[in-house]
Amino acid sequence: MQFSGILASLFAAALFMFSPVALAQSAQDQAALAALAAVDIKHTPAKKLFGAAKLPTNLAARAIGGYAKGCLSGAKALPVNGPTWQVMRTSRNRNWAHPALLNLIEKLANDARKDDGWNGLLVGDMSQPRGGPMLTGHASHQIGLDADVWFTPMPDHVLTDKERESLVPIDMVKDRSTLNRDTWTESHAKLIKTAASYPEVARIFVHPPIKKELCRWATGDRSWLAKVRPYFNHTYHFHIRMKCPQGFAGCKNQAPAAPADGTGCGTELAYWMGPIPWTPKKRDPNAKPVKPAPALTLAGLPAECRAVVTAP
Repeated sequence: MQFSGILASLFAAALFMFSPVALAQSAQDQAALAALAAVDIKHTPAKKLFGAAKLPTNLAARAIGGYAKGCLSGAKALPVNGPTWQVMRTSRNRNWAHPALLNLIEKLANDARKDDGWNGLLVGDMSQPRGGPMLTGHASHQIGLDADVWFTPMPDHVLTDKERESLVPIDMVKDRSTLNRDTWTESHAKLIKTAASYPEVARIFVHPPIKKELCRWATGDRSWLAKVRPYFNHTYHFHIRMKCPQGFAGCKNQAPAAPADGTGCGTELAYWMGPIPWTPKKRDPNAKPVKPAPALTLAGLPAECRAVVTAP
């Protein structure tokens, strides 16, 4: 059976399985249940299941599991055009999130215009309509609480579909250890500080030289720097990670551990500015080939994610 047919059968099975009243099984019901049973949840990559879902569930909004191993029910879409933001790469259909994150992005975009000298923000990937693993790209962004915000300011016009797909973002670094001072401005630093100052924000990921510049720039209360952490491939955008909304069991928060020096401007930053994270590990030529890690499957996600991916 083709994958699209399997997914359609999964939806049909869910309609039966999660109905308030389960009457005697018809032949169609039995076929749907058989199709569900036929899906090998131990081996079918979960990214295929979640990547095939084009719309969210009609369930209560919940972030389920962890940022890199979970799913999302009741997602809402960030409007493609807002008064102080525009969504990029819309063909990916990744502008979905938990409603709490949408509120956060709107607040940041408004504050950026009001306080930090921004015309508006360009918003990149958030989550898929039902969260979960993506067919390409991110390992995280699975529970609707992660968002990428470009360092490129929003243009003064509504972007065309072509522009949203082809606009080249402005890079803030020259290499892994050197900031590009031709593109970096104090407005970028102010924007990150604003985002990191929100109590509902757990982490902000940037490329190491950006963190180094923030450590040099920050004055007064520097506690917000603890949330800003260096990580690979964050040269043209910063990654906002929100805490789990209060009152929702089953959502796993970012580990709260802070840098030993309270800001991350010491030993941790020195590690990322050095060669170790960037140097491939030497491999014994006589060692047996290492098998790639198996793809994450539905069986490896929280049990609630089965209902999310099969819901109508």
